[in-house]
Amino acid sequence: MTSPQPPELPHPRTGQLFASPVPAGAGWPGDPATPATPIATTANRVARLAGRAETIAELDAEISVCRGCPRLVSWREQVAVDKRRAFLGQPYWGRPVPGWGDEHPGIFILGLAPAAHGANRTGRIFTGDRSGDQLFAALHRAGLVSAPDSVDAADGLRAVGVRIGSPVRCAPPANAPTPQERRTCDPWLAAEWRLIADDVRVVVALGGFAWQVALHLLEGRFDGPKPKFGHGVVAEGDGVTLLGCYHPSQQNMFTGRLTPAMLDDVFGAAVRLSREHPAG
Repeated sequence: MTSPQPPELPHPRTGQLFASPVPAGAGWPGDPATPATPIATTANRVARLAGRAETIAELDAEISVCRGCPRLVSWREQVAVDKRRAFLGQPYWGRPVPGWGDEHPGIFILGLAPAAHGANRTGRIFTGDRSGDQLFAALHRAGLVSAPDSVDAADGLRAVGVRIGSPVRCAPPANAPTPQERRTCDPWLAAEWRLIADDVRVVVALGGFAWQVALHLLEGRFDGPKPKFGHGVVAEGDGVTLLGCYHPSQQNMFTGRLTPAMLDDVFGAAVRLSREHPAG
């Protein structure tokens, strides 16, 4: 006996019907993959595919169909079936979330991992939850995106000189990927950095974990001891500046640990520094 197929539901903007999770090449807005996109099913396969990716488009497609971490695959897909009550009538992306934005960015923003009912639902990083609301509003005030709201992958939002990536591409249970899962995912970010590094002049790390990931990407760029994370910390490296920013989580914003004005200070500095030291 075959398992019943999940019901198809209408995309909240386009009305097109999709299963949850969304199959590659089904027509989801902004889906970079096709049914022929190679699928990484092991850590070694992740490393091989990431290492040979020649373009951002190719890399994003391969990230979006990765199945290298069984626990994360199971979790993200179960969330896409169970859903949150507010989104029961919507299809969930339910796949890994690639980076988003300019393919030649002066500014690269590093987050953590997709949210279970945010990017795991919408298919765009930092989209569909409170953290994304705060981040994209700040990016718009800084002139880095075309609108203050990032609602879904069909909203027409455009990036201007900025790209957002993350060290983990699947929504993890309890927001806590295991060390092995982080290691398995590492090559995707390394490949993304390889493809954009010549253009990037400023890296913004959202939180202490992202700061450590950024230091690894920028290994050899700083003299002396490694700079320590803090909100508003500016670390000048060889050809690139690293900026620290508290993560725009709901808790940080609600408690006032991070405010819109503090976000504006960081992204205002990022824009200024990227213009003072343009690529090339």
